[in-house]
Amino acid sequence: MAPHTRLDHRNPLVFDTHELGRRPGALQRLNRTIDAPRDLGIQGVIGVPEGAPVELDLRLESVMEGVLVTGTARARTEGECVRCLEPVELELEADFQELFSYPDADDRGRVIAEPGDDAEDDEDRFFLEDGLFDLEPLLRDAVVLALPMQPVCREDCPGLCSECGVRLADDPDHHHDAVDIRWAALQGLAGSLEDGEKDEMSGGAPRSARADEKQEK
Repeated sequence: MAPHTRLDHRNPLVFDTHELGRRPGALQRLNRTIDAPRDLGIQGVIGVPEGAPVELDLRLESVMEGVLVTGTARARTEGECVRCLEPVELELEADFQELFSYPDADDRGRVIAEPGDDAEDDEDRFFLEDGLFDLEPLLRDAVVLALPMQPVCREDCPGLCSECGVRLADDPDHHHDAVDIRWAALQGLAGSLEDGEKDEMSGGAPRSARADEKQEK
């Protein structure tokens, strides 16, 4: 990813590599706790709340092409169970590794006169800017890959009743009497016959019979 805006060293997710130097093999370890940026996670599903602490353990290694960044992010995530819709909290541990290239070096570490000639290659690469690199894009990708796409409150969560929406974990014996749709029409017919029998027993003649009696008179 080619640089497009100047990096601010005051940003907690921007790191300085000047102390590391450009001698291949040089190492530097960093530990930093930052406040989670907005929308860190899978939006609408699960993620790290904005402002929540995120612990970063980083290992910076100077190589011919640039600085190889290897690290782990740890944080608490919040979301919603996809089965029963109850709140879910999960501990996140996301690993990542990426090479931040020197702007003046090609894939083999050689200095090139005009960096960025190959636009397509630049789009897939991360670059150092004045010895600084921005960890946020890499962190966001790592967090999304480490989170479950369908979080659940527990592996055997039974979810909600499809008919009334009650949470089945709270009422394991919950059920509805099932009616076989193949008998539904017969049950309706039986009900009509029962109503007709009741009318006859109460002395009420059918409407058509009463009309014939009036005509005879």
